[in-house]
Amino acid sequence: MQSFETWIREVRREFHRNPELSFQEHDTQARIMSILEELGIGCRKIADTGIIAEIRGTSSGPCIAIRSDTDALAAHEVLSSRNKDYISQNPGVMHACGHDGHMAIVLGVARIMKEKRKEICGTVRFIFQPAEEVPPGGAVRVIEEGGLEGVDAIIGLHIFGDVDIGQINIRAGPLMASSNRFTLKIFGKGGHHAIPDMCIDPIQIAAEFISSLKPAVSQRVDTSDHVLGFGTVNSGKQFNRSPDELELVGSFRTFDDDDIDTIEQIMTDLLDSLMHSYSKEGMEGVPSYDLNVYRGYPVLFNDPAFTERAFKLLKTKFENVNPHAAPIFGAEDFAYYLQEVPGMYTIVGTRNVEKGIVEGNHSSSFDIDEDVLLSGVELLYSLATDFLKNSGEYLE
Repeated sequence: MQSFETWIREVRREFHRNPELSFQEHDTQARIMSILEELGIGCRKIADTGIIAEIRGTSSGPCIAIRSDTDALAAHEVLSSRNKDYISQNPGVMHACGHDGHMAIVLGVARIMKEKRKEICGTVRFIFQPAEEVPPGGAVRVIEEGGLEGVDAIIGLHIFGDVDIGQINIRAGPLMASSNRFTLKIFGKGGHHAIPDMCIDPIQIAAEFISSLKPAVSQRVDTSDHVLGFGTVNSGKQFNRSPDELELVGSFRTFDDDDIDTIEQIMTDLLDSLMHSYSKEGMEGVPSYDLNVYRGYPVLFNDPAFTERAFKLLKTKFENVNPHAAPIFGAEDFAYYLQEVPGMYTIVGTRNVEKGIVEGNHSSSFDIDEDVLLSGVELLYSLATDFLKNSGEYLE
């Protein structure tokens, strides 16, 4: 068998060459299952294109799950001197968020666990989850289909291109944000610009809503605890006519699920006020609006006791572990698992200026420093085996 370092690098590159979009990871699923079979690890399908595998130790004990996501992004990868041997062979699809590395790392942990099975006191479950990139995501399906049954804790990691190689960021409590999308339709009364008294202009109402919303939210939710933006505004087809309606789409993110309710209420109050101020005598039923807030992934909340014990372990094995990392506005459906069982999600850096690896996640030039593969394996393997031996200290 190849050396571990060569093997895990080739596994990562194979996945990188063959990316697949969310819930289309059929070849990825087949390859993961074949690798697990080569390692002598039984597995089964879950959530259409996902996989569950387990290694049971020779003595009884708790069960810890280790999760990897498997899907890629709709992006066309840019050729470079670095990726020429493993650039995506699926035009318009690319592993631009490190999921190829995640799969290789978790398979690497599985390989070591299998080799050291006699030392395991308990069970390690490996979850290869589809469709992290597209809400509602694959985690919900995994949970609904029993993927966490019998699991006492769960861990996972994410490779980040804006964090230096060798850096490990953890945080008790909220580490990643909720993601929420909203659509707003504003209904007015269309007509010629020459007779404004006969019109109620939804564009004018939307302009005031857009200019007023961010200041209104910032008065109630600290600016460091939320982001809010407008993505599309669509209305009208004629330069000299006020349209009858307008559609606006945007999103916001928070680190507290209660703030979602607050922001939605601020939107509603502002719109109610605007409907009143723009109303005109004799024009019944307008202006009016239809607001829908679609909640995406919830806040990713690391279990405090688990994270505290994890830090005590990780600082003995790695030089750069930050236990007070700032929360980030990225969102992750790993958050759903942490609503069900205790555990922790970790950010590992891959940025290496000397190697020219400086692009952030989702860039069409994103790549990883493959040294992160070995450190990722050590991180997850160390946490899993320590948990199985000392679960009481993680689950206080």
